[in-house]
Amino acid sequence: MITPAFELTQDPDFLTVIIRVPYARASEFDVYFEGEDFKFYAKPYFLRQLTLPGRIVEDGREKASYNTDEGTFTIQLPKEIPGQYFEGLDMLTSLLAPKKSRSAKPLVEEIAASAELSEEEEEFDWEIEQTPYEGSAGSPAPLQHPYGFGNLRSGVFQRLQDELGDVIDIKDPDQTPAEERRRKRLEAEAAKFEPDHYLADLFEDEGIQRVLMYKPWWVDAHEKMTALQGESHQEHDTHTFVVFSEEEREQMRKFTNKSHLLDKRSCHHVYLGLIDILLAYCYEIRVTEGDKNVESSWNIRKLSATLCWLEVRFFIQSFSCIHDVLVSFGRRVLCYPLYRHFGLVTCALSDTLMILQLGKAAVLKCLLDIHKIFLESDPAYILNDLFITDYCIWIQKVKSKKLAALSQALQKTTLTKSHMGLELEELEAAAVLVQEEENALKAAGTVSKQQLLSSESETSDSEESSSTSSSETEGSDSDERESSTSEDGEINSFQGTLEEERTAPLIDCNGSRQGTNTPALEGSEEKPKLSLQSLSLPGKLIEELEMQMHSAMRLSEQPEGLATAGCTSQEQEENPAPEPDRLSEDPAGKGNFLEVSPKPNPLLFLCSTNEDK
Repeated sequence: MITPAFELTQDPDFLTVIIRVPYARASEFDVYFEGEDFKFYAKPYFLRQLTLPGRIVEDGREKASYNTDEGTFTIQLPKEIPGQYFEGLDMLTSLLAPKKSRSAKPLVEEIAASAELSEEEEEFDWEIEQTPYEGSAGSPAPLQHPYGFGNLRSGVFQRLQDELGDVIDIKDPDQTPAEERRRKRLEAEAAKFEPDHYLADLFEDEGIQRVLMYKPWWVDAHEKMTALQGESHQEHDTHTFVVFSEEEREQMRKFTNKSHLLDKRSCHHVYLGLIDILLAYCYEIRVTEGDKNVESSWNIRKLSATLCWLEVRFFIQSFSCIHDVLVSFGRRVLCYPLYRHFGLVTCALSDTLMILQLGKAAVLKCLLDIHKIFLESDPAYILNDLFITDYCIWIQKVKSKKLAALSQALQKTTLTKSHMGLELEELEAAAVLVQEEENALKAAGTVSKQQLLSSESETSDSEESSSTSSSETEGSDSDERESSTSEDGEINSFQGTLEEERTAPLIDCNGSRQGTNTPALEGSEEKPKLSLQSLSLPGKLIEELEMQMHSAMRLSEQPEGLATAGCTSQEQEENPAPEPDRLSEDPAGKGNFLEVSPKPNPLLFLCSTNEDK
């Protein structure tokens, strides 16, 4: 027979049962309900018995319908007391439990089974001496060093220590008392703590701050619950805020319901272990931001001393052991995982508190996720058998008031860095001092470097300014000397040119010239010409020369004018004649141009210069 998938909902007057039977005949089904019992049968599906949290009656208002497209039966059952609230309708495993007499027998029993070796199996070495395992016959012996859920397990690791060395840190837990487990755990944590890693995560916390800003699903659910409670001032069903997926419902249906007989001391240990496991799970969800990976099972079991060291805790004083759980979790966070920051410890504590305040539905959802993580991890699946499966079954029967009291006790517990026993405050103070000294040295080095650079720049600027001023002074003096020298030379050259022009003979059209002592034109001004050196004279001298040249142009009134001189200069340029060395005079007293003066004629020089240009 197949147990069908089902779910239950309610309103003030009716309880609704939805059963999915896709391969059943709609014409052949049976339904039985009375008081707190409900049964359903439709071949090949059989819902053996549901134990409801409230009573229902058969008064003619019951209804049933079948959806052929979805293959679901929907059955509405009237409540015996209208308006009564049925708690725990989403705890499917607890609803499947039949009413039976409770037994104090151990939860794990050995069942003798014989199995024949197949031919395909590997050959077994029969020569090895074997000692048969001697199990307890009849009533079990008292557990000397128990562990597991409610301290109800013992002897599990005696024959599996080599295979389970990667699951737990303690060696030979069956022979190790609880006090020695605690002492060895504290020693291992102290040896594992690395101050450099802690300080690096403290001062370089970019990635950790991003993780702290992440919001898991329970944060939004808690905000909605708080908002509704603030409006109506009444408690609401957590089923409104926590919704189980179909996969999670299937997990709950696969669990075998059982009753756990726990005394007061064992019950306290179970509650404290629940806090420890939830703290480790909240840290894992935070650092992975909800995207679980192959390291998820390692993180959860490593951070929980309940899972990794099979820690046993009991209430000694009011809330004292809750504080011990928080200290243990905080130390392990600062010693083992990738992110070792105290802010993650306080954040996980806040997350665990919100989950407990949301109720057992939120706690069950987290436990189902842990069960799935361990089931997919080969070495960690044994922890499901020891702890998680029993927690998933047990939490569905826990009263909501007890979880509320546990959350209040957790909320009153404080945790600081001084409680860790790792001298965190001293390390941080020393690191701050070292950092301040380094910053002071860097600042002093920067200031001295700037002062050195500024002094060097001031020295170089002063040297450059002094050299520049001296060079400018020397340059101005040399410029003044050069300008005065050039002006004197130009003036002297100009005066010499004027003297030459005065003494230079004039050439007539017949090729004769006059002597230096004979004036060529009476009553007219002399005709000066420019030389190459006169091109660089100042503006006033040039203007004076221009005025003299204009006045010299008026010589064209004489018969031996400028045109004759121009013709003569052009003919001499085209047919240069040998220059005689001396000057001769005829008997009449007139000068003949028998010999050319050794000094060049300004007119000839100007004419040739104009043609070149």
